[in-house]
Amino acid sequence: MLCSFAAMKSGLSSASRVRNEKTEEMTCYDIDDVIMILSSDYDNSYFVTGNFTSSIYAEDCIFEDPTIKFSGTELYERNLRLLVPFFDNPSISLQRIEKASKGEADFIYAEWKLRTYLKLPWRPLISIDGSTVYELDNKLKIVRHAERWSVSAWEAVAQIFTAGSGREK
Repeated sequence: MLCSFAAMKSGLSSASRVRNEKTEEMTCYDIDDVIMILSSDYDNSYFVTGNFTSSIYAEDCIFEDPTIKFSGTELYERNLRLLVPFFDNPSISLQRIEKASKGEADFIYAEWKLRTYLKLPWRPLISIDGSTVYELDNKLKIVRHAERWSVSAWEAVAQIFTAGSGREK
């Protein structure tokens, strides 16, 4: 439904869905289909809700940010589910998403802004501008999801221990 709705909304109809027992399987026919699905995931605030289209990722996809690196969509999904209950008034907004290439390898580049208070007594504000590189295999599955942040890993972790003002910046 997501792909069909997004395809109708954008005029694209090349991606299709196939029902799978575990999840809905997405079939992408070109990199624009993957961009459309990722854009929809950002529109649905995937990082702060835990709801993302896991079927566009390879099962052993590598996920990394400045603080951690691991592989597997199930672990990524579990990590998101563990984080979501701690968020208070969260938002993630997509600033830009585009196809890019390095040599003969195509990838997707996205820039985003994450803002959320944490449900801790001192209400720390987590505020990170970042980017994600999505590397694709020849089946258009994401095999690497690598985040870069505008702050260092240390600065990001330090935000947890800094009292928030109680209001959005």
